[in-house]
Amino acid sequence: MTYCVGLFLQEGLVMLADTRTNAGVDHISTFSKMFTVTAPGERMLCLLSAGNLAITQSAWNRLQDGVFLDQRKQTLLNVTNMFEAARLVGEAIRDVYRADAAMLSAQNIGFDVSVMVGGQIAGGPMRLYLVYAAGNFIEATPDNPFLQIGEHKYGKPVLDRGVRHDTSIDQGIKLVLVSMDSTIRSNLTCGLPLDLLVYREGTHDIALQRRIVEEDPYLRTVRVGWEESLRAAWLGIPSPDWEYVQQQKTTSEKESAA
Repeated sequence: MTYCVGLFLQEGLVMLADTRTNAGVDHISTFSKMFTVTAPGERMLCLLSAGNLAITQSAWNRLQDGVFLDQRKQTLLNVTNMFEAARLVGEAIRDVYRADAAMLSAQNIGFDVSVMVGGQIAGGPMRLYLVYAAGNFIEATPDNPFLQIGEHKYGKPVLDRGVRHDTSIDQGIKLVLVSMDSTIRSNLTCGLPLDLLVYREGTHDIALQRRIVEEDPYLRTVRVGWEESLRAAWLGIPSPDWEYVQQQKTTSEKESAA
């Protein structure tokens, strides 16, 4: 399993992926699930993948070699807009399905894959899509400014409460790291190191791409700060005034006095 998250903000994109890949407790490996396609000043695309590693790698290789779309062989370097980029990724996944799905099914292996596609191509708007195993896709919007793939449930609450379309990139970086750290804390199938990418709208180039390891001082600051803030928050909430609680409090006070 894996966890990847992408934020669609007014200022740009923030995309983060873990690198843990496992096929049982004896087969845990590190593989990057982030792929980039760039032509500085003209286009910047970032892909995050989740699911069966063989499927995602096969789809990525097809995208590099070229995939037939609208009767033309195309790559992510020559599609004309982000919508076409999402369609091309979907078609690459369908190509893998046509080639491998029957044999995977014969081995009782499901066709499990999802890919997040974010970026901008000159002449068009910045976009963030989530492409499913069937090759269809949805798009992030100002009303729903984040997408997740993989083991998303542990990291979703902080995003639901914190992310808005007008959230700054700096705040977005903190939010995705808290979301990822919450996931890693609760699910051993996700783990460090992490791959982070930041894109600023209109630049058509990567603003920041960083591998974050366990010893990263900023990750430690986020982790400790979030835990301490959470503890302070719930300790600071007034206790309920229900009768049972008051009885327990009175009993405790009497025992302390004795």
